[in-house]
Amino acid sequence: MNELINIIREAIGPNFLNIRTSIRTYDREALCCGAPCWRWAYHAIHSADKWFINPYDYTEPAFHEEGMDNPDNPTTVVLSDQQLLEYLSQVEAKTLAYLDTLTDEMLYEKPKNCPHTRMELVLRQFRHLSFHTGMLNGQTAVATGEFPVWVSDTESYVNDGVFFGRYRNRK
Repeated sequence: MNELINIIREAIGPNFLNIRTSIRTYDREALCCGAPCWRWAYHAIHSADKWFINPYDYTEPAFHEEGMDNPDNPTTVVLSDQQLLEYLSQVEAKTLAYLDTLTDEMLYEKPKNCPHTRMELVLRQFRHLSFHTGMLNGQTAVATGEFPVWVSDTESYVNDGVFFGRYRNRK
């Protein structure tokens, strides 16, 4: 039985949904620490893509340019929100497919050439995605006076296309 893997699978869904909501509600050109918000969104997605599985055995996406994952670095590539959302969907599918290959015991192992266990990589990306989602949502809250919905449990969330969402159990 893969109880830990199942818990990770269930918990990763809200992380991807939350950053997806952030991208749908933010002002992509608003500056955060000197870089436009879309660069921070890319940084978070790219990090999940690279660091969730094994950062030492990774191929950059075709559109990536050297240093683009660091929002402080200038880039000639500008990704639209649609491109960011498509990349996010690819990373989510890749992550879920990867989790399907693991057993609970494998979480204690280090991937090839990696100094971190699989569990460490997973936990780091949970933290990293949540941090940058909150950062983007903070920008939205300051600009609009509203905070995008934050989902902790996908079972209680109805994804009806409303960016600020609604909950089944909310009155």
